[in-house]
Amino acid sequence: MDIIKTLRELYEEKRRLDAVIASLEANLNTRPASSSKRRGRKSMSPQERLKVSRRMKRYWENRRTQLGASEAPTAGAPEPPTASSESANA
Repeated sequence: MDIIKTLRELYEEKRRLDAVIASLEANLNTRPASSSKRRGRKSMSPQERLKVSRRMKRYWENRRTQLGASEAPTAGAPEPPTASSESANA
């Protein structure tokens, strides 16, 4: 077994690996911030907001109808906030 030849091949492979590692590290540091994972809520377009608003109005209307059929709300109970009253408080 030729030890000198084996060492030469291993050093050459090490040199290639070091070059690849350096290249990958350089790409990692120059990655644009916009490609990173986004955190927080997804922003909605006005059309999406309108669609959600209509869906939630139907949901709460059905919910109130079901609640009214099963039990009458008490006279002293506060009314749940509406979208218009929430926006006035903001």
